[in-house]
Amino acid sequence: MDKIDATELPDGYDPRAFDHPSVSVDVVALTIRDRSLQVLLVQRSEKPYPSYWAIPGGFVPMQEDLDTAAERKLREKTGVGEAAPFLEQLYTFGKVNRDPRDRVITVAYYALLPAPDSGLPNAPSLGAPIAGANASDAQWFDVKELPPLAFDHAEILQVAITRLQGKLGYTSVAYALLADEFTLTELQTVYETILDRTLDKRNFRKKMLSLDILEATGKERRLGAHRPAQLFRWTKREPVFLP
Repeated sequence: MDKIDATELPDGYDPRAFDHPSVSVDVVALTIRDRSLQVLLVQRSEKPYPSYWAIPGGFVPMQEDLDTAAERKLREKTGVGEAAPFLEQLYTFGKVNRDPRDRVITVAYYALLPAPDSGLPNAPSLGAPIAGANASDAQWFDVKELPPLAFDHAEILQVAITRLQGKLGYTSVAYALLADEFTLTELQTVYETILDRTLDKRNFRKKMLSLDILEATGKERRLGAHRPAQLFRWTKREPVFLP
């Protein structure tokens, strides 16, 4: 039996016979600052939506993988030189008229980044946001105090927040927002900030310590006049499913 080339195209195949929508990536970069969940936005300097704020993103070249494009955009817009602690594909947004320029399908990602003062060893440092091409400014915004957003980016951001809130319930994804060593109070603050509600201190600590995802460091940290608080670290600095 002759060997068949599975990638061989049929006779007469013409790719020009089909529409080719443009493909872009948009990266929702999230961090926690001053006890608020914040997102990185860039201010557009060109039409459409001039002066509107938008989620960082851009078109994907023909020879670039989606994940590579998302990593590149995150690096260009945030100044993060190394891989983000957490970057995951979120959802594909493809309404016909979502972009007035063309038929554009965007693949959204969301990234979690430690705050600049997290003290996370060997973690990417969040310098001043970089506006980059086609943008006049870049800033971090509290997700509760957003300016009007371009395109369907308000929807994309809401999907990202909802996904993150859900993911907290079944994975250890909060690791990406904390320093290498942290107190249980700091961990609870991350959960409360993302979930936007107050959690019972005793129940939260009991649950987290029962999941076998934290280990005591044997060290303590004193905050103000309070007694020293025990420091913990993750058993794995990667998202694991909770039992």
